[in-house]
Amino acid sequence: MNKILVTYATNAGSTAKIAEAVAAELGKNAAVETLPLEKVTSLEPYSAVVLGAPMIVGWHRGALAFLKRNRAALGQKPLAIFVTCVNLTQTGETSLEGVPLFIDEKLPKAPKNPARLGFKENYSTPKNYLSPILKLVKPVSIGLFGGSLQYFSMKWWQMPFVLLVIQAMPGDKRNWKAISEWAGQVAGKLAG
Repeated sequence: MNKILVTYATNAGSTAKIAEAVAAELGKNAAVETLPLEKVTSLEPYSAVVLGAPMIVGWHRGALAFLKRNRAALGQKPLAIFVTCVNLTQTGETSLEGVPLFIDEKLPKAPKNPARLGFKENYSTPKNYLSPILKLVKPVSIGLFGGSLQYFSMKWWQMPFVLLVIQAMPGDKRNWKAISEWAGQVAGKLAG
């Protein structure tokens, strides 16, 4: 039987909860196993993979390392990726390098001047966030969702970046309806 792996990296547990929601939706029509990245020993038993991780001074380093380490195997099966973040600049992009994007409609903010993005706005564009991923793999879909930011759960070195550079406000921005909708849409792409 075909089985989908839903794997994730997380900073404080928020992305793990999203991975569980994605797995629950995919599990309506397929066998699914959910594992943190560090527990994945082989991709051989899986017919497709979903990988999720947060933006923390760039996309989670563990997730990027996983893509690099498993690049060849991931090129042989359908891969979907989701990214969690607390800031996203509205650019109107629906795809990047031919990869369809699903963007939680509640997440992006319009730039002050679309013709000239500020530093923070440019940093928070889908293109900037996703370029390191797309240099390694070509997923069937990438979902961008709001995450949960709690200052007390951050590592000390992450705090200055979050406060000074991206100026993110704490809170839970997860949109469970959008997460389920993306998982439902991506299910067919993972099956074939």
